[in-house]
Amino acid sequence: MSINLKTPEMERDPYPAYAGMRRAPGATEVAHGLTNSDMLFFTRHADVMSVLKDPRFANDARRVPGWKDWSQQWYIPSVMKLFLKSLALLDDPDHGRLRALVHKAFTPSMIQDMNARMQTMADELLDDAARKPVTDLMAAYALPLPLNVICDLMGVDKRDRGKFHRWMANTITDISTDDPIGLVTKMTNAVSLGRFLKKLVRARRADPGDDLTSALVRAEENGSTLSEEELLAMLMIILFAGHETTVSLIGAGTLALLQNPQQFALLKENPDLMESAIEELLRYASPVLHIAHRYALEDVMVGATHVPQYSTVLLGVAAANRDETVFTNPDTLDITRKPNRHIAFGFGAHYCLGAPLARLEAKIAFTTLFRRYPNLTLAAPVESLHWHGAPALRGLKKLPIRLKG
Repeated sequence: MSINLKTPEMERDPYPAYAGMRRAPGATEVAHGLTNSDMLFFTRHADVMSVLKDPRFANDARRVPGWKDWSQQWYIPSVMKLFLKSLALLDDPDHGRLRALVHKAFTPSMIQDMNARMQTMADELLDDAARKPVTDLMAAYALPLPLNVICDLMGVDKRDRGKFHRWMANTITDISTDDPIGLVTKMTNAVSLGRFLKKLVRARRADPGDDLTSALVRAEENGSTLSEEELLAMLMIILFAGHETTVSLIGAGTLALLQNPQQFALLKENPDLMESAIEELLRYASPVLHIAHRYALEDVMVGATHVPQYSTVLLGVAAANRDETVFTNPDTLDITRKPNRHIAFGFGAHYCLGAPLARLEAKIAFTTLFRRYPNLTLAAPVESLHWHGAPALRGLKKLPIRLKG
């Protein structure tokens, strides 16, 4: 019998279940996803890394005979179908071509140029949040900070950012049919977002600026440029990958430190530990529970598990980040942990392009929050907090905080 990864228990705390899966021989059969089919779930660090390195596993489901196109479901809007053309779901040569074009536009200097603007955003958001005796850190800080950063990068006019906040506050990445009413809202948001991005691309083609959208429009590599669909798919994946995961990291990371007061005190006494702390929070509170499906192009042995040709596997990066054979005391938060071989951003050819931006955002978000309010406290019992996003992503819905200097 397969295990259901999308349950309230898994949303609250998947790690005990992951530990049990790692102790079992081989991979675990799980139920997941739009296809409602069972697949193999790898939870050991070595097994996950093995699949990530193995060219016999494809990202592109269209390479599997008899593949069923999930994007043809009645409730999937056209803009969501663009994910099939995104970097995350493609193999070479398309993946390599698109990645090279994005590298032309999404440069390290562009990210570093955002530093001062991120700092201003963080301070302004905390100024507003501090006016309330209790603030929801997710709504007041963790959500708007990465969203404003992405809007700045993409060249979204400040007059339009309220729309983005409304669309993204009710995430459209969870498209299960368990909540029909919520699904309608999410799909409406997706349609609105798709229309807006098309307008943005048209505007930047006509009048380029110094933003990422303009850079993607201009990007060229060996005579190749991004098609309209590829450009829209790229903006979609940048928006979601650069937004939702960072939101979750800021929220879950703050909670983890509040639940581990000795580690929190150590960080406040030694601000130079911030970069190490962020790596540990990425490991300990992984915003991404598993990454995009992989498909075996032939029979493969992964550790002790036989993976039949054309079968689908899931790679549990959050589970692998708690593997006791790789990490000493894996369920303990240790902001001085070295080495820290977490794979929160994946590994290999599909390593997250936005990792440098996420790290910079997290550094500014945490540093500013803890510098200004070193005595902040949780304003609700931990057991009352609600999580969302299983099985792929995991984040707090709300995080009530008292901001104290």
